[in-house]
Amino acid sequence: MSNQQGATRIQGIIVPLLSVILGLLIGAIVMWSFGYDAIAGYSAMLKGAFGSPFYVGELLREATPLILVALGFAVANTAGFFNIGVAGQTLFGWLASVSVAQLLPDLPKMILLPLCILAGVAAGALWAGIAGVLRAYFNTSEVIVTIMLNHTALYINNHIVRNVLTDSGDSTARITENASLRVPFLSELTRNSTLHAGIFIALIMIAAVWVLMKKTTYGFEFRSVGLNPDAADYAGMNAKKNIILAMLISGGLAGLGGAMEGLGNFQNMFVQGAMPAVGFDGMAVALLGIGSPIGILFAALLFSTLKIGGTSMPLMSGVPVEIVDIVIASIIFFVGASYIIRLLVNKLSKVNKKEVA
Repeated sequence: MSNQQGATRIQGIIVPLLSVILGLLIGAIVMWSFGYDAIAGYSAMLKGAFGSPFYVGELLREATPLILVALGFAVANTAGFFNIGVAGQTLFGWLASVSVAQLLPDLPKMILLPLCILAGVAAGALWAGIAGVLRAYFNTSEVIVTIMLNHTALYINNHIVRNVLTDSGDSTARITENASLRVPFLSELTRNSTLHAGIFIALIMIAAVWVLMKKTTYGFEFRSVGLNPDAADYAGMNAKKNIILAMLISGGLAGLGGAMEGLGNFQNMFVQGAMPAVGFDGMAVALLGIGSPIGILFAALLFSTLKIGGTSMPLMSGVPVEIVDIVIASIIFFVGASYIIRLLVNKLSKVNKKEVA
């Protein structure tokens, strides 16, 4: 490994860490500015996330769809696309998985559960594939197309829930045990938390995406297309095929994240007032994890700690839960402004070299 590659890798670790530290610092400043005890607030957050097996189970359950959605966003981003539509793809995966569970409730679990999961993956992939085809053959902006598809997914979902899955109802019945991802031993281990077997699927997908992106020809071609699609075409790679394939994989992973919500967390489908937060949070997790599967794992655990632990802050310390949103927004801001952090790191390293010399 060259010195330049080593420095780039170190910077890739330092930037997210500094973003988190600065985000937490901003949150502390806000708390102190309004008369709250920041130390007590963050202590309450940690107790609310790690204080009992129940909270740990809820944290891991919260992280499960975040990991999958973030992996989906990262695959598309590696290929050079900003797939803002992961929220809509997540929603379609959620809808499809629950719909199959409602249509075929009496199938054996060994058949029904995989079928529901595959339905979620397929729905997310097909919804993302629309943007992929339009980008590949008509050079349309995937950002604009996926934003429009997000709203389309929202209203289609609400129509299907009210007019197909129910008789003018706002939520479906709960899925049967045969379609559920919940398993007794995880509930017992975490004292009746909603942790489900989806956490194992998420961990498997982390390894699968790492292998795909680092050890296969497809991963190399995705990176090449992301860097320069014209050069990739000139080198004999099919840029159109790779654009569509990257979007299909991206949407499939987001749809899988939606299936985790439908089959593991909520266990039903309901009318949505807005796009699921897990879709946009998943994008933030991918950016904080710098697109690395391992980085995404740690970023998802951090976001889950903030969200699950944050619910205990008002009760334990009197700090409003909205502080958590400020911290998350600040972290995302500093990740987005990573150029500034890199510039500061470079200047500090140059100063240190001069002092050593």
